[in-house]
Amino acid sequence: MSLSPRGNNGFSMRLFTLTLLLFTSTTIAAFAETARIAAATNFAETARSLAEAFNAATGHDVEVIPGATGKLFAQVAAGAPYDAFLSADTETVDRLIEAGLAPDGHRQTYAIGALVLWSGRSGLSLADPGAALRQARHVAIANPALAPYGRAAMKALRSLGLQEAVAPKLVTGENVGQAFALVETGAADLGFVAASSLVGRTGAADSYWRVPDDAHDPILQDAVLLSHGADNAAALGFLDYLRSDEARRSIGAAGYGVAP
Repeated sequence: MSLSPRGNNGFSMRLFTLTLLLFTSTTIAAFAETARIAAATNFAETARSLAEAFNAATGHDVEVIPGATGKLFAQVAAGAPYDAFLSADTETVDRLIEAGLAPDGHRQTYAIGALVLWSGRSGLSLADPGAALRQARHVAIANPALAPYGRAAMKALRSLGLQEAVAPKLVTGENVGQAFALVETGAADLGFVAASSLVGRTGAADSYWRVPDDAHDPILQDAVLLSHGADNAAALGFLDYLRSDEARRSIGAAGYGVAP
């Protein structure tokens, strides 16, 4: 029994479609790469969300490794195989370029951070932040030696004329995420944290005061391609993606400013 011409055409079309799908998936897999992105703790959750969207759209596999900016710098300097760096400042990126750990010309400001004084303790008002800081038993900040948000907090205390009064009360986290945890667990009455950490938080006892931008240096957060990722398509593509309208909307919604 011979197949009809119509049957042959249908079979051929199905075979062609299957072959095209196999070719497309094989081609995507052949060009897909894996990249390890070091990200400042304050931005880690947002970076993971952005990486998921980027991976789904491109077939690449971007992995986010969080940590304090200063600690991540030390890891890169020691040879950690990171392909790109999302810093919480600009100075660390300057140091990476000066040390030959990142090629010049592949940097960008991906977010602008905001600092807030926050308490999750019922009945503690921050309507008068100076009074709240004087009355507090413990005030949490990120380690100024490692974290830009910690340096911004110290600059804010100096601007408020409260550095000497608050210094004996300071409890320090390695990064701004740990400073947040110190307040959240009650180990500190209040603390200087990233505004992004409070997005979506609806605790009834929460009170916060946004530190004026002129009370500290701008928290410009720069990203840079590292020498290890110079030829990594996934790392390059992810840095490009951070400039997209879609990514910028996500960054803004996460509590950051975005550069023009």
